[in-house]
Amino acid sequence: MRTVRWLLISLAALSLNGCAVIAVADAAVSVAATAVKTTAKVAGAVVDAAIPDGDKKDEDE
Repeated sequence: MRTVRWLLISLAALSLNGCAVIAVADAAVSVAATAVKTTAKVAGAVVDAAIPDGDKKDEDE
């Protein structure tokens, strides 16, 4: 009976570790995706600041 309990506890602990690894990997991907989005927005804002009248030229033609 003790062996069965030990086996069940070990399997539960191993399965929880797998979930934790997936959760950490998912969090890392989310952080990386957010960093890329933020960097793209900042780069776009810098380009718009450097060329503020870029859209007006296209409208005049």
